[in-house]
Amino acid sequence: MSGAALGLEIVFVFFLALFLLHRYGDFKKQHRLVIIATLLAWYLCFLIVFILPLDVSTTIYNRCKLAVNSSPAESNGSYVTLAPSKQKCFKPWSYIPNGIMPIFWRVVYWTSQFLTWILLPFMQSYARSGGFSITGKIKTALIENAIYYGTYLLIFGAFLIYVAVNPNFNLQWNQLQTIGIAAANTWGLFLLVLLLGYGLVEIPRSHWNGAKRGYLLMKTYFKAAKLMTEKADAEENLEDIMEEVRKVSESIKYNHPLRKCVDTILKKCPTEYQERMGRNMDDYEDFDERQNSYPSEKSLVKLHKQVIYSVQRHRRTQVQWQILLEQAFYLEDVAKNETSATRQFIHTFHSQEPENKIVQYFYTPTVEWYWECLLRPWFYRVLAVVLATFSVIVVWSECTFFSTKPVLSLFAVFIQLAEKTYNYIYIEMACFLTIFFLSICVYSTVFRIRVFNYYYLASHHQTDAYSLLFSGMLFCRLTPPLCLNFLGLTHMDATISHKDTQPTAYTSIMGSMRVLSFIADGFYIYYPMLVVILCIATYFSLGTRCLNLLGFQQFMGDSEMTSDLIDEGKELIRREKRKRQRQEEGENRRREWKERYGNRDDSTRNRVVHTDQKESSFSETNTNRPLSKYTRSNGRTERDRIELLQDAEPLDFNADAISDDPLESDLGRYQPGGRYLSMSRSQMFDDV
Repeated sequence: MSGAALGLEIVFVFFLALFLLHRYGDFKKQHRLVIIATLLAWYLCFLIVFILPLDVSTTIYNRCKLAVNSSPAESNGSYVTLAPSKQKCFKPWSYIPNGIMPIFWRVVYWTSQFLTWILLPFMQSYARSGGFSITGKIKTALIENAIYYGTYLLIFGAFLIYVAVNPNFNLQWNQLQTIGIAAANTWGLFLLVLLLGYGLVEIPRSHWNGAKRGYLLMKTYFKAAKLMTEKADAEENLEDIMEEVRKVSESIKYNHPLRKCVDTILKKCPTEYQERMGRNMDDYEDFDERQNSYPSEKSLVKLHKQVIYSVQRHRRTQVQWQILLEQAFYLEDVAKNETSATRQFIHTFHSQEPENKIVQYFYTPTVEWYWECLLRPWFYRVLAVVLATFSVIVVWSECTFFSTKPVLSLFAVFIQLAEKTYNYIYIEMACFLTIFFLSICVYSTVFRIRVFNYYYLASHHQTDAYSLLFSGMLFCRLTPPLCLNFLGLTHMDATISHKDTQPTAYTSIMGSMRVLSFIADGFYIYYPMLVVILCIATYFSLGTRCLNLLGFQQFMGDSEMTSDLIDEGKELIRREKRKRQRQEEGENRRREWKERYGNRDDSTRNRVVHTDQKESSFSETNTNRPLSKYTRSNGRTERDRIELLQDAEPLDFNADAISDDPLESDLGRYQPGGRYLSMSRSQMFDDV
């Protein structure tokens, strides 16, 4: 099993990152480079989270070997090993051979840092650029990132000058590398604590509120009112942009040098707008014949950028509105079925997507009723209590992990107890659950936050390229300090435990933070304590209240504006529900009509072969008309159908002559004399 666990987790994490990216991104419409860069960033960050527990178990085994092979007071190299007694060390099932993990961490860490600080910011500007050529987009991206890169170069240059002038510093390349890593981790830790403080409270609370059906339904109504406003704004913005595109398209003719740019913009427009504009694009007049003011290429680049943004926003709001409607209808169905005596879950509307037959076989209406109406609320409550317990342990450990005698961090206590018995399965499970919970608290906040309309991760393939790349940058900057914080909580970091023992391979790549004592002994230890203040602020919804005061409406039960938006959303959902019901009723009526009279039409077509000779001979005399397909044997029902067809066509009551239309000529035209033409029963069905 040597290295097998590492290989399995590498493959599993790749498919996990691919699945999440497929949920939020669109592989068909977005550029391949954007997909590859985002996938690589997510993949490397998830790898660090999943592989780090294996590194911990391997490090504990290596410490055991050093303790067995050395005497209690014997020093081995730079590490002093303390072994109270000789004992046999059992190799963990996930043991990774020596020399693999340092190379692995070095490749993963520096690749992720290259992505987050150099490549992804450049690709963000490139993807958001409205240029019409690769050269133009690259030029725009370099200009936008000049200030970004220049700031870092200025800070780094000033630091180098300070080190060169100060005689007390004699830094080598390894120390400079460690300082760079410390600077990146400091920036990441600053943002990490903010996101962690929000997630530690919001995740348990959201699961607890998930058990309240009334709460979820009211919040869905609130979201519907806000989303309808955003949807209307996106439609209005798209109309304005399309009007500008139409004016530009009409002013710049086919033989204009900038016509290729206009065609590129038109390809990004929705299909209906392209067809509408294409009707007026048959004019080939020379653009030099009239002295018009033509837009410049710079203005076309700006217009192209606006078109990309407005189309993406419009498409996203449309999809989100449909998803929110399905969610609201389902929650209303759950509220209705809670009082059902039959204990059969009945849906108001059938699912628009075909369901899996296996799911239909096991997830019957009875099973669905018991799960949705009885079991699911209790399951969410129990899960919320478990998550809240984890949150309390994390907060306590963040405030006490610097204490080594006695050890107050609960995670360090758990790991040290397992280390004494060398229970590697327990060690890996405890490490994985701890770092996985910390990652969920941080990553879920990244997926939830929304910075106006510039950064927003929307599911169902509705996230734009800029937001995908920005999320990759955040993950690459947050994951390394998150893992260092986890090693500090478990006292696996020698900087925290103050023990001269063998460090983990991950810590050895990070370097010794003692080069910068004010960061290692100050910021890394005391700054995470701020998570307590952030948790209290999140619990009392101080951030939500501040956003409400600033005009950004948030869901708050004691707010009058929230109540108004809930009522508005409820009316919107009711209106959409009536519309959906009318559509389904119309489809059902058409289906019943087709099933009822379609079979009768088939039987009529079969009987037409055995019609009487009179009608056959009469039909043959009318050579200018098509052959008869129907007989009059259907009686009154068939005549009613012909009357319906007659009423569907507008009748001309002022015509002086009989037209060639059979419905007008044979089924009764009103003549100026005030009399209808006679309707011969033998000729009535000849031309239908």
